[in-house]
Amino acid sequence: MNMPDVLTMNTLDNETIMHLLKRAGEFKSGKSQPLSGTVVNLFFEPSTRTKMSFEMAEHKMGLTVLPFETAFSSVLKGETLYDTVKTFEAIGVDGVIIRHEEEAYYEQLAGCRIPVINGGDGSGQHPTQSLLDLFTIYQEFGKIAGIHVTIVGDIAHSRVAKSNAAALEKLGANVSFVCPDEWGGGYETSEQFDDFIETTDVVMMLRVQHERHAVSALFSKENYHKQFGLTEEREKKMKDSAIIMHPAPINRGVEISDCLVECSRSRIFKQMENGVFIRMAVLEYAMKGRV
Repeated sequence: MNMPDVLTMNTLDNETIMHLLKRAGEFKSGKSQPLSGTVVNLFFEPSTRTKMSFEMAEHKMGLTVLPFETAFSSVLKGETLYDTVKTFEAIGVDGVIIRHEEEAYYEQLAGCRIPVINGGDGSGQHPTQSLLDLFTIYQEFGKIAGIHVTIVGDIAHSRVAKSNAAALEKLGANVSFVCPDEWGGGYETSEQFDDFIETTDVVMMLRVQHERHAVSALFSKENYHKQFGLTEEREKKMKDSAIIMHPAPINRGVEISDCLVECSRSRIFKQMENGVFIRMAVLEYAMKGRV
């Protein structure tokens, strides 16, 4: 029996999402259920949090991790991603985690039998980041339905925004989008951050993705921060119970004032902590099915 892939939030139903949040909570509380098997992390784009938290999750689950470095692989000789994954399948690897610059790269892997976990595809999806965000919100409020989440920033180029939009709305949250018109990505958006700041439960800031477009041609850092950043003045208007989130890495002083990154309502480093436990749950699900 083929084990389930974890590719997009669109293909995970609500029952599966809530199962993964529950399992992450159990792992966080100290429950241990080691896995047997071997995995490979194939990261074709730079990563700190996703790659290292997967490695920590794999370590905690007792998995064997084969090292893979793109710069020293046959990818440089023109080998396709499909053939690379089929190679790992042939030598007995039990699962692969892939981050790739090509959106929906996983469509070319339909002939592979080992489970694939998407660690981020271009500007497409980032399911484990979305799951750790949902886990953080669920821990905070005890629910997701009815929570008002305002996502602010580079919507068009953000796989985090797209993954969270799909999942939050499926689970009954109210989602608002704030960004420059040019960065709406087909969503209904507003340029007026201040219209949402007093009523939202979760302010989710997004990184300005300098590498994906010429940001400087549109906005200076100072102007962007003034119009779309979480400033100290905006933070003071937030509900007492509201929290701040950001997938990181952070452009301090652009998306968010430096002094707010670790303020009392910030959950940014809590998200990173939760990422390990969510990825433990995802590894279990992909390699064993729902348990």
